[in-house]
Amino acid sequence: MAEIRPFSGIHYNQSLVKDLAKVLCPPYDIITPQIQQELYQRSDCNFVRLELGRELPQDKSTDNKYTHASLTLEKWLEQGTLEVDETPAIYVHDHHFTHQDGQYRRRSITCLVKLEEWSKAVIRPHEGTLSKPKGDRLSLLWTLQANTSPILALYEDQGGRVSSLVEAQSPGETILNGNTDSGDGHHLWAIADAEAIRQICRLVEYQPLYIGDGHHRYESALAYQRERHSYSPSVSGKEPFDFVMMTLVDIADPGLVILPAHRLIRGMSKSKLDGLMTGLKTFFTVEEIPLSGADTRQRINDLLSEEAGEVKLILYGLIKEHLLVLKLQDFGKVSSMIPYFHSELYQRLDVSIVDHVILEELLGLTHDMTGAYLDYSHDALDAINLVLENEYQLAFIVNPVKPEVI
Repeated sequence: MAEIRPFSGIHYNQSLVKDLAKVLCPPYDIITPQIQQELYQRSDCNFVRLELGRELPQDKSTDNKYTHASLTLEKWLEQGTLEVDETPAIYVHDHHFTHQDGQYRRRSITCLVKLEEWSKAVIRPHEGTLSKPKGDRLSLLWTLQANTSPILALYEDQGGRVSSLVEAQSPGETILNGNTDSGDGHHLWAIADAEAIRQICRLVEYQPLYIGDGHHRYESALAYQRERHSYSPSVSGKEPFDFVMMTLVDIADPGLVILPAHRLIRGMSKSKLDGLMTGLKTFFTVEEIPLSGADTRQRINDLLSEEAGEVKLILYGLIKEHLLVLKLQDFGKVSSMIPYFHSELYQRLDVSIVDHVILEELLGLTHDMTGAYLDYSHDALDAINLVLENEYQLAFIVNPVKPEVI
């Protein structure tokens, strides 16, 4: 079972930091060097200084982005830029945003969750991790001894009982309230009532939590926990480093929008590309559709519309100004190409077919080639335009994965 508990959060003091848009930043793993530079220029108090500080040529083991982050955290606390809540709480975050012309609100709760090894199946992952970003997060943990950004996890709010409890605790005043430059609205408030916290913890604890984002942060927190225990083997197992900050979202929340990860390919030789069509026709039926400028997004959505048990993908870049609609002919032909230890549900996902059949078998690519040959985009039009602009050679357009499938 998942053990969750409230905590005393550290957050911006909005009586001093008036405009949240100037100080908020995305999680570290989507901050490009250009975005990092823009965030640094936006405000001296932008959170990027803690989440992903600059690397400088003169950095050394005792003077680097991690030590700079530690000094910045101390300064902001001393100046009152950041404040610490006295009463432990579970924090509620309402995120209002627009997606493809639709208006959404995603509600989440942020709390501490007891760290558990993957083998216990209490916290469940869905993707692999890389050593470099884990090392980065571990170094930040050792230096700051704080979680700068939460792990996002999904849970099942059966009967809507958690949401009812949260709604009943809705306050008149928020801790943080503001909009970003993109128009997103953020409203953060705290549940400090002991009985409400007890009930929320009880409702969530008897079920697994599914990580949606933050696998590297979770594994880094596990590594940090192991290292702290190795230095102090007699600790209770209930120390702060035995927990990690986690944001929980109900799988059925209407504001939970899971974006597709379209695959972008570059660096392929002409011979490899010339032979791709033959390979594709071995496993897929291939339909050529002229690419028209009129409402391309809707056309892609219509082409990808799912039928029960069908794997359907779109490839752009192999034939000029044409979308190729790929329909898997026979799963039995490709099942041996997908690692046997994955569930049948995983094996039949269109992203699994793209990765294991097309990228690995036909093109010889693996995920450790990310950046050099392989990249991702969450927007189909953006992916196609990147091919049109010759930044990439191919774009594989896939359907988003539904929350219940995860």
